[in-house]
Amino acid sequence: MPKLVGKTVRVVEGGGLCIDELIGNVASKSDRVSVAMVTAAAGTSEPWLTLHSDEWINVASGKLMLEVEGKADMYVAQGETVLIETGTRFKKFFVEDTVYIPVCVPAFTPERCIRENTTNEYRAISTGLQVHHKKEEPASSQDSIETKPEVIYHMTTKAEWEEVKKSGKAYYPATYEKDGYFTHGTGVPSRLITTANNFYQDVAGDWLCLKFTRTALYNAGIHVKDEEAMPVGDKQAENQGAKWIFPHIIGGIPPHVVTKEYKMVRDGRKYVSIEGLA
Repeated sequence: MPKLVGKTVRVVEGGGLCIDELIGNVASKSDRVSVAMVTAAAGTSEPWLTLHSDEWINVASGKLMLEVEGKADMYVAQGETVLIETGTRFKKFFVEDTVYIPVCVPAFTPERCIRENTTNEYRAISTGLQVHHKKEEPASSQDSIETKPEVIYHMTTKAEWEEVKKSGKAYYPATYEKDGYFTHGTGVPSRLITTANNFYQDVAGDWLCLKFTRTALYNAGIHVKDEEAMPVGDKQAENQGAKWIFPHIIGGIPPHVVTKEYKMVRDGRKYVSIEGLA
């Protein structure tokens, strides 16, 4: 049975960009998928982005260039569609006045889009997106889904990780047995900051965020089970985290599957960011 579920909402206007959300968390209060219409002036660019959802971009008119870390620049012309897979770090530059349609699965949220804001215009856009998504309550649990992430992140102390790399053995967190013989992970790195402040403020020293993939774990004989947040040792998950879905690794983390290490930044006991990531 057809039903009216929302209406177009302008979520960005400024810096040469105009973004109208047609379907998504703001326009239709659904986290399943987001669809937008974006108008960009020639010469405009967006900051470096890392998405934690798959994004299809169809160029309705004009031309854009995609700069991808370690790859040759890609040009997408009128009528063409490109897929940017989750975990990809990229930057958009608009060669001509351009109109494009981005489709994200699961739906766009600021939390799933890591923006490397280097200008006041970029920061203003980021702030505006946060405001829109705070005004609109997330979709109900029946309407909201979180897909199984391919790219997975895990945090550990630098000292523990360096010791594991020297030994050549798999890494297991200190609470591995008590937690039920699995290693905690997440597909959204910004959530590690919440997790760290809930569980690890009393643990001194440097911490790292490790990046690897579900496929690499599977090829090493390690499976991943996607579940709600679970306790870490004797500490319970916070209420907010209990609503999220986390990839729990049924085993340890072999050093060879880790493709990147990020430094976690602290202000005293508090965790505030992940350098170059969130």
